[in-house]
Amino acid sequence: MTTSSPGSAPGSSALAYVHLGFGADAVDYEEAWQEQRRVHAARFADEIPDTCLLLEHPPVYTAGRRTADSERPLDGTPVVDVDRGGKITWHGPGQLVGYPILKLPRPVDVIAHVRRLEEALLRTCAEFGLETTRVEGRSGVWVLGDPVDQRPALGGLKLDFDPRLADEEFDARLNGPEYAPSNAGQRREDRKLAAIGVRIAKGVTMHGFSLNCNPDNTWFDRIVPCGIRDAGVTSLSEELGRDVPIAEVLPVVERHLRDVLESAVPLPRAV
Repeated sequence: MTTSSPGSAPGSSALAYVHLGFGADAVDYEEAWQEQRRVHAARFADEIPDTCLLLEHPPVYTAGRRTADSERPLDGTPVVDVDRGGKITWHGPGQLVGYPILKLPRPVDVIAHVRRLEEALLRTCAEFGLETTRVEGRSGVWVLGDPVDQRPALGGLKLDFDPRLADEEFDARLNGPEYAPSNAGQRREDRKLAAIGVRIAKGVTMHGFSLNCNPDNTWFDRIVPCGIRDAGVTSLSEELGRDVPIAEVLPVVERHLRDVLESAVPLPRAV
């Protein structure tokens, strides 16, 4: 574990980074969750400054509070139920995970916090030459697909016969690889590059973001990622056509997180 801090005093607005482990030192999800709790308590007590834990996990599925049973793995693969918002997702090798633990003014504006995390990730992708965006009603960072009428037909069928258009409960897990979330880029559909799920307790944030650098995205094919059935997932490596490892992305993410979070002036939510 390594720590990077600008040398600020506890309770200041400067952001400290803690590298919990990457690669062979990837951190078990439950262990990282416990560390989040410890850091959260210390931040609430003003014993430490705002702190962002950065790490990589071994393969694991985690489910937020809104996850439906129909979105979990069909084969009974274990899922860790967590206290963050959002639905089910996957974490694992090749994915940069960040847990910013920040003290916000009350009443807390959760949406503003999520937007700040998105902004840092949008800037990161732009620095790599990849255009990404937000999608209304869907948190995270996205690569937009082609207009519907310009997308390739699946299985030689015209788009009008795409079963997803008429079946709100369409399940890609039961319908072959052409519908798999990991193949959304080939279908030229919207695809999520970074996911965000947070919790705020006692005015201090927990959980955070995951940015796909060079993971095996077929892990997402066993679930309904984030509960979204009409879009897929992607990575920096897939979109840029070259291997983009975490080590290359990490300093860029740190710089943009610091720029966004330290320059922001969080305000209490309007009531």
